[in-house]
Amino acid sequence: MNDTPHSPGPGETSGQSAANPDIAALNDSGIGTSPQVQARLASVMFTARYHGVELNVESLRLRPDEPAPSPPVLVEWLREAGLWARGTPMNFRQLMRIDDPAPIVLLLDDGGAAMVVGRNREKQILLLRDPRGSASDPMVAVDELRLKQVWSGGAILIRASRAGVEGDPPMNIALLAKLIWSDKAILRDIAISSITITMLSLVPILLVMREISAVLQYKSTATLDMIIVILITVVTFEALLTWGRKMMEVILAAKLDSRLNLIIFDRLMALPIEFFERQRAGELTYKIQQVNLVREFLTGKLMNTFIDVMMLTILLPIVFFINATLAWTVLIAAALIAVIIAIFLRPLGTLTGRVISAESGKGSVLVESIQGIKTVKALALESSRSADWDRRVAEVAELNIELGSMANWPTALTLPLQRYCTYGAVTLGAFIALHSSNAAFDAGSITGFLMLGGRVAGPLVSLASVMEDVQKAQAAIGQVGWVLNRPNERHALTHGLRPRFEGNIEFDDVTFKYEGTKSPALDKMSFKIPAGTMLGLVGRSGSGKSTVTRLLQGINRDYSGAIKVDGTDMREINLRHLRKNFGMVLQDNFLFRGSVRDNILSGRPGLSFEDAVRAARLAGAEEFIERLPNGYDTFIQEGSPNLSGGQKQRLAIARALVSDPKVLILDEATSALDPESEALVNANIQRIAKGRTMVIVSHRLSSLLDCDLIMVLERGRTVDIGTHHELVERCAIYRHLWFQQNRHLDPEGYANNAKIAADLT
Repeated sequence: MNDTPHSPGPGETSGQSAANPDIAALNDSGIGTSPQVQARLASVMFTARYHGVELNVESLRLRPDEPAPSPPVLVEWLREAGLWARGTPMNFRQLMRIDDPAPIVLLLDDGGAAMVVGRNREKQILLLRDPRGSASDPMVAVDELRLKQVWSGGAILIRASRAGVEGDPPMNIALLAKLIWSDKAILRDIAISSITITMLSLVPILLVMREISAVLQYKSTATLDMIIVILITVVTFEALLTWGRKMMEVILAAKLDSRLNLIIFDRLMALPIEFFERQRAGELTYKIQQVNLVREFLTGKLMNTFIDVMMLTILLPIVFFINATLAWTVLIAAALIAVIIAIFLRPLGTLTGRVISAESGKGSVLVESIQGIKTVKALALESSRSADWDRRVAEVAELNIELGSMANWPTALTLPLQRYCTYGAVTLGAFIALHSSNAAFDAGSITGFLMLGGRVAGPLVSLASVMEDVQKAQAAIGQVGWVLNRPNERHALTHGLRPRFEGNIEFDDVTFKYEGTKSPALDKMSFKIPAGTMLGLVGRSGSGKSTVTRLLQGINRDYSGAIKVDGTDMREINLRHLRKNFGMVLQDNFLFRGSVRDNILSGRPGLSFEDAVRAARLAGAEEFIERLPNGYDTFIQEGSPNLSGGQKQRLAIARALVSDPKVLILDEATSALDPESEALVNANIQRIAKGRTMVIVSHRLSSLLDCDLIMVLERGRTVDIGTHHELVERCAIYRHLWFQQNRHLDPEGYANNAKIAADLT
């Protein structure tokens, strides 16, 4: 090995494979035959093993002729295995400062990789290991100059995931304040700027107090010129500092906004599907948007309040020094303002909550009307939706008037006290000066108090009124917390086993009941199917067919009994790993805005265009994709108006197949298709089913004739399971459903079977 990290040539492969298990595994899998690819993959595998995780190379789906995998692909691979990983640019000094002994993967310029496994800070050298070498090979000592010749700063940091160990902290003002406090450097600079601005603002006042009388008395133009120069200089610096402080506040608000958006979206995605099924989209959207009000309060009003507090700590002693009597009257007036506002806090908070609730209901009507515009137009529901909207608008307007009326009372009651703080105290001082010989009430002190009193009164009034804003912010964050502080799937998404699936499925005495219902959706259901089986689920509406698929996806996990996949209890399997390895196609599938290729490959980094073509061909979608204006680059609008129902369904099947899942679930995937589209999809079922387990829910029994087994459900129980011919012979319910859909085959038999099936149910 040379003194510089490198990716060894092909000639070294065979010798190293025997000593390096990662290289041997790569050679056996046929993945990454180039030395650069092997170095990059082996470095990631070695580091993952250091943290106790064995990576599955086959899950990368790389081909021998592909270039070295990109950092996003490697990071996603590591995260899928349950590790924390992040690709980040670094420099030599940052590498030297890290104390963690865990290896760091360096992505070399030639497409290969090296691992940082040690440091010698005295000599300023890094100790690197060649990922393609054996464990007995010596480490390479590299200084900054040599490392820069082969490395431009790309690195991947990897550690054992700690996500969800302590659970997510509740979404409240304390969490937001903690996020703000994490930027202590910016807060420190804002505080220093505020103190400096306050000190600079005192200079003109002190100059006017002490020097202007001398200038007028002795007509000293030189002194006046000096005062003007000082004032211009002070004002210039104050303007620059004010601009800088404002920019820091803008940056702080932008950083907080970014963090909040990331946290909110992450927590929304961790909520279970059943929560979204029970809530209205418009109401959820409005409640989440209330976090903007809280963010504006924290970075605006509250930030200004802290700045005012800093000003008060400096100005109050000076004001008391100038005239203690008038200063005390201003403080008493500010305290009375606080008392008046405190009296109205609770009723204002209650009314604010009602306004937010009404606004969320109004937003829900708007979102539902937009989402269901086709139904509104088709059924001429414009009038009824408008009436509902008018009612919501009127309710919001009435509550806003009531809130405004109540909020107007503290404003009106405190206005005299605010005006006293601004100029009433000076008037009182002038009155006392006219009727008293007290030296504290001379013209100089009153003039000084006139100039400083307003700067003190403003922050005092602001401090008193900020309590009202705190109440509004608490009401807003309560709405956000109502959504985000619910039990979520975080632990199940980040913990659990990540086995390699074969496709054996077993239900053992499974009972499940939906919330708010009396009878169970599944009642002690038991069945077992081997890997590679194509299982059809049939039964009347409400028999539990879709519930079986929901439980297989891990959507509902509060069932009794056991569901096992390849002998492993499903509750012990990592939920994200389970869903990524289980393909799912629904009756009405959602396609995202973007190209056809992007939709097929959505959420699967590392897969190529060839993978998209293979999945589309398997799903029977290739023939219509090639006829689209731009083929796989054709843009799909929101709602997919430029695609037919059959085309959307075949794209959804291709999207489910692109990751080559071992289990594929089709839940009424063909029930909404026209006969021609259904025939195209059914024609590919046998090809799709090859090498995987399939669970197909369908009301059309003709689409299940090729299934290995068909299970008949009734009221959440397994009535019978067998092939089509067996069920027609021995199962009255199945025979009734079959002749109901094919009554032209035996009209008399249909009537008899209908009576038998009715007796059985």
